Amino acid sequence: MAAAQTVQSAAATVPAWRGGFGRLWTAAVVSRFGDSLRTAALPLLATTLTADPFLIALVTACGYLPWLLFGLLGGAIADRVDQRRAMWAVDLVRGALVAAFALAVAQGYASMALLIALAFALTTLQTLFDNAATALLPSLVPSTALGSANARVMTGQQIAGGFLAAPLVPALLAVSVAAPYGVDAASYGCAAALVASLRPEAPQRAAVKPGSTLRAEIAEGLRALWADRGLRGLCAATTVCNIGMGALIATLVLHVTGWLHAGHGGYAVTITAYGAGSVTGGLLAQRLARRLGRIRSVLVATVVQTGCLAAMGTVRALWVTVAAMALFGLMGMVWNVNLATLMQERAPEAMLGRVSAAFRTMAVAGAPLGALAGGAAAASWGLNTPALLASGLFVAAVGVLLPALAA
Repeated sequence: MAAAQTVQSAAATVPAWRGGFGRLWTAAVVSRFGDSLRTAALPLLATTLTADPFLIALVTACGYLPWLLFGLLGGAIADRVDQRRAMWAVDLVRGALVAAFALAVAQGYASMALLIALAFALTTLQTLFDNAATALLPSLVPSTALGSANARVMTGQQIAGGFLAAPLVPALLAVSVAAPYGVDAASYGCAAALVASLRPEAPQRAAVKPGSTLRAEIAEGLRALWADRGLRGLCAATTVCNIGMGALIATLVLHVTGWLHAGHGGYAVTITAYGAGSVTGGLLAQRLARRLGRIRSVLVATVVQTGCLAAMGTVRALWVTVAAMALFGLMGMVWNVNLATLMQERAPEAMLGRVSAAFRTMAVAGAPLGALAGGAAAASWGLNTPALLASGLFVAAVGVLLPALAA
């Protein structure tokens, strides 16, 4: 059977590229490439349409709001429907939306209202797509290969988004202001075709009870997440860490250009170091998990990230920030790979979409709160304080994770 195809090595089981995983990996990487082009180009387009910081920030906010409004619903739907069909159908709709947006931009009809509507619509559709994708992967690879599969997908996405797409944006904009969006629309079409060609094993899914409602099914997913001590601790820790991440990301450019006086070049080096560290983390995540276990690997990653943030907030040197962000990205990928794998391993198969949705909704809620807190801290106490605030929150996350080790 396709889902059982693996390659055996002396150390672990890794997914075979044949049997569907290779196509899913390609779809994920191609889609991330297109998304990265769009997300890099949108802020530049926004600055040509308005000088109002609130309106520009609203475009980013719409990347969070649908998760809070529809994330749980997207997970419940993902558990009810054929996940493969849901994914390629969503990609076709997203491709059509971005293609229409590219046409509007090319014809000179771009507006802030259109940008905000696009951001909201795409993220709303993403709530179904991401939860379905999390639930689909275990039907394509055996449980022993889930860690390797997640690492390969996330590493490929990081390379496509951070190292291939970003440098291409200026060249595409030189061709046409609408070019990045046209390429993104094409990437959705390509990804949809690849996902549609998959033939995964049918999941073990109980029939929907007569009279069952989406609200009741969402509640079941929340109870399943709460009942698992390990996943519950990871969810709480992720939420706390994402508050810190929101504070850091929202003010990182000010930290580098203002507190360190390193200019835009220093900021570019810092972001590149983070991307390189993330790729390295994808290559090392499985090795660390085999040595320490998955939950303990997440704990170690959090401790190391805490030190990175503390160094950034106390040592006023660009090389320290660059090195810290590289190590921070490496450990962040270790966290992400093991987190996704633990969820797929521990959540009930029939509830994986709902458990994933509950987890993501809680985690996403922390980011905008952290962004506001980071901005307030930077304005009140100095541009280095968001990194110190994030460090303190990561210490709290370590405390939350410790009881999960016994799960």
